[in-house]
Amino acid sequence: MVVCSPGRFPSAIRLWPCGIRTAITLCRGDSTLRLALILVLVAGAARSEVPTPVTDADYMPVSQAEARLGQLLFYDPILSGNRNIACATCHHPRFATSDGLSLGIGEGGIGLGPDRKPNPANPPEQRIPRNATALFNLGAREFTILFHDGRIEADPSRPSGLRSPLEDDMVMGFASVLSAQTMFPVLSPDEMAGHYQENDVSTAVREGLITGPGGAWSLLAERVGAIPEYKAMFDAAYPEIAAGRPIAFTDLSNAIAAFIAFEWRADRSAFDAMLRGGPPLPELAREGMDLFYGEAGCAACHSGRFQTDHGFHAMGEPQIGPGKAERFESHSRDVGRMRVTNREEDAFAFRTPSLRNVTATGPWGHDGAWSDLSAFLTHHSDPSVGLAGYDRGLAVLPSLDVAKSDWEILDTPDEVGAIEAAAVPGRPLNPAEVAAIIAFLESLRDQGAIDGRLGIPQSVPSGLPIDR
Repeated sequence: MVVCSPGRFPSAIRLWPCGIRTAITLCRGDSTLRLALILVLVAGAARSEVPTPVTDADYMPVSQAEARLGQLLFYDPILSGNRNIACATCHHPRFATSDGLSLGIGEGGIGLGPDRKPNPANPPEQRIPRNATALFNLGAREFTILFHDGRIEADPSRPSGLRSPLEDDMVMGFASVLSAQTMFPVLSPDEMAGHYQENDVSTAVREGLITGPGGAWSLLAERVGAIPEYKAMFDAAYPEIAAGRPIAFTDLSNAIAAFIAFEWRADRSAFDAMLRGGPPLPELAREGMDLFYGEAGCAACHSGRFQTDHGFHAMGEPQIGPGKAERFESHSRDVGRMRVTNREEDAFAFRTPSLRNVTATGPWGHDGAWSDLSAFLTHHSDPSVGLAGYDRGLAVLPSLDVAKSDWEILDTPDEVGAIEAAAVPGRPLNPAEVAAIIAFLESLRDQGAIDGRLGIPQSVPSGLPIDR
């Protein structure tokens, strides 16, 4: 049994017996005592089941009229405050629905992917604090919680059916969690809204006007609805709009969700073919699969048909960039799930990503700190080695003149200690095992899904330029 110092939470003690990762954490605040018990399989404790094949029943149905409308909206910069950024700017098929950067540049940037850089005429205020997540299979029914910290999730007990930071102000009409997640980027000054007084949307956001007449969502819906081609497509997709109901922001988001669900369904990989009775995987990939579902313990978290348990785990990842802080906060910390739940046991825990097309979606980690998949897996398998050996050259960060150092957390021993103390122990992988697991992960690649089914449109109804 090993007793580990908890670092950031000075009254905590963690006990790790052999065979099962069991963490008993006692955290004393001013006058409170909190007991958290976490049980997960340790590497080698048990073999996980290889999943059954994905079927059509695993996905929500998609309207083609909605998907084709959503395709145009996804690539149209009209949804950004300054009409200069589209959803596709940070989630582009050229970069497997991400942007190829550790931390992206939204408002104030020019260019695409790793070539994106600050606009000298209107530079960004900061980097986007987290890595742009991939969009594969988000139309599957099991994806009921999204974002690295899970801040949007299905909740049937609420009138809207959703739990989100808007709480009681959450409007009705979002068809799914996937639809609701579109509301965040368009409201973020650093992502799509723009900064205060640059445009009507950013001004509304700054003044707290999100929903209702004159709110940011209404302004965007009115922009789109004023374009005849869009209005005709909304009429065709939604009979109630054709009958006279005004276009709402939820209609825009529902169409975008339909497009994402249709465009990036990924279940035609070599692994899927094998599960359906097709050719076996190459030898090295088979070795990696045996490790993944066996001794290496990867499937303890990366389980199920899409290789995710949709849970949250602290894996001791290096924290780079501005962190997840409010404007009035001065730190560069990102405590992950704890920011949503306010529970200390969730500190530095982030959602388990699906591994479909993962070999194409780097850089990896919640903040994209790793541009080398081998290095990432080596650290990920054994967080106990700590962060001292992290190579900062693995971060893909365009030059940006900002007040906060990208390395503030890594340069602060107490902050590093807190991240390391929260991490669950792992089973170290040797280089040959890492290579085998990467070969297996490559078998999860569905190139047709990466390329997309509808593709990039030739033009969009607003007439604005498209990121290609």
